[in-house]
Amino acid sequence: MRKSALKQAKLNILRGSHLSEVPWLVHGFSTRPGGFSRIYGGNALNLGFTKDDSKALVERNRAEFLRGLGASTERTKQHSAGSKLWPLVTLRQIHSDIIRLVDRADEPPLVGDGMITNAPGLLLGIQTADCLPIMLVDPKHRAVGVFHAGWRGTVKRIVEKGVGEMRRCLGTLPSDLQAAIGPGIHGCCYEVGEEVQEKFESQFAYAEKLFREVEKSDPVREKYPMLFLTARAPGHSVLPKKIFLDLVEANRQQLLAAGVLEKNIEASPFCTNCRTDLLFSYRAEKGRTGRMMGVVGIRDQTQEK
Repeated sequence: MRKSALKQAKLNILRGSHLSEVPWLVHGFSTRPGGFSRIYGGNALNLGFTKDDSKALVERNRAEFLRGLGASTERTKQHSAGSKLWPLVTLRQIHSDIIRLVDRADEPPLVGDGMITNAPGLLLGIQTADCLPIMLVDPKHRAVGVFHAGWRGTVKRIVEKGVGEMRRCLGTLPSDLQAAIGPGIHGCCYEVGEEVQEKFESQFAYAEKLFREVEKSDPVREKYPMLFLTARAPGHSVLPKKIFLDLVEANRQQLLAAGVLEKNIEASPFCTNCRTDLLFSYRAEKGRTGRMMGVVGIRDQTQEK
C-alpha cells in the first residue's frame, strides 16, 4: 500500500499499488488524520455515524474523503467543493457472509458484509475499525467487490464466497482478480478465545498456521512455583495461554483457495491496534473510536485517465 499524493494537508489515503495501475478504478482505504471530528482526538476523519460524533461532521468527513479519492463527476474539479460527488453505497454490517449485487445508488437500505458491482459511477464502501476491508478488482470485466472480514465473516468464508459471487454474477475468472487487503488488526495483537480457534479448526485444514499461542505471564506463579505443582507428569500441566489469530493470513488463504493468484494479492502492513496514531482501533480504544472506510468504484469510460 502507498499513500496518495494529495494537496489536502494531513489527509492520508492508502491505495494498493496493483490496483493503482487500473485506469478506470477509483479506490482507497481511509486513515485517521485529515478530518473535522474532534471527539476522537485531533482532526479525525471519522467516516462512521457513531453515537459520539456529529452527523454533520461525519458527512463533511465523507465528502472530504471522496474528493480525495477523485470520485467526482468532473475529474478537472475533483478537489473542488462545488463538484458533484459520486453516490456512496454502504451496508448495515452484521458480521455475516451476505453479499449484495449493487447496480444503482437508490437501493433501499442494505444489510450484509459484502458488495459487488460492474456499474460505473457508484462507490461501494465498507466500514472498519479492526476488521479487514478487502477489495477485489476484475480488470478484464470492469467489475469490483468490497468485503468486511472480521473473524466471524472470515470463518463463514465471506471473501472466498465473494470471488464466487463475482464469477456467478459478473463473469469474473478468479485468476484475473487483483486483491487488496486493507489495514486491520494483525496477528501481533489479535488475541482471541479458544472458541474462535475451535471454529476455525472445524472449517479449515490449514487452521493451525493461522494461530500463535503464547504462555501467559503470571507473576504469582513465577514467584511461588510450588503452589502450582500437580500430580501430572512433567509437561502435562495445563498452563494458561494467549491465542492470537492472523486474520490477514486467514483471508489470504481463502483468496488462494478460490483461485486468486498469489502474485495478485496485496496486504497493508499496518496493524490498527499498533497504529492508533494513523488508524482507528475498536479494541485498542475500548470501543470508543471512529470508523475508517474502504471504498471502490468504476469510472465511466469517458472519465478514464
